[in-house]
Amino acid sequence: MTEKHSSCVREIAQTLFDKKGSNIIAIDVKGISSITDYVIIADGNVDRHVVALAKEVEDIMRDAGEKPAHVEGMQNGDWIVLDYFQVVIHLLVPEMREKYQLERLWPDGKVIDLSLQEKRIAE
Repeated sequence: MTEKHSSCVREIAQTLFDKKGSNIIAIDVKGISSITDYVIIADGNVDRHVVALAKEVEDIMRDAGEKPAHVEGMQNGDWIVLDYFQVVIHLLVPEMREKYQLERLWPDGKVIDLSLQEKRIAE
């Protein structure tokens, strides 16, 4: 994983975690997928939470100078896809995640150890 993409994947995952996203997984699919190098999948509690998570990702990526190649699902919010070429993010409500089981699409992909950290509150 290149340093730039490694830190980008971890930053996205940490942002999702900080905003109460759950079941966050990142998969290295280089050499397996012709579409992207990394896939991040996470749950939001309800459709509005999924939309809020997607907007947070768009904000941090915009701050990093990245624009999505494609965004889909913002209207419904039950499954949003943010495509940044090297990284594709799938944000879903739990029912959709359970139904489609996206992780199973890349059985040979390498799950990335994200080492997500709880934010410490200054005392």
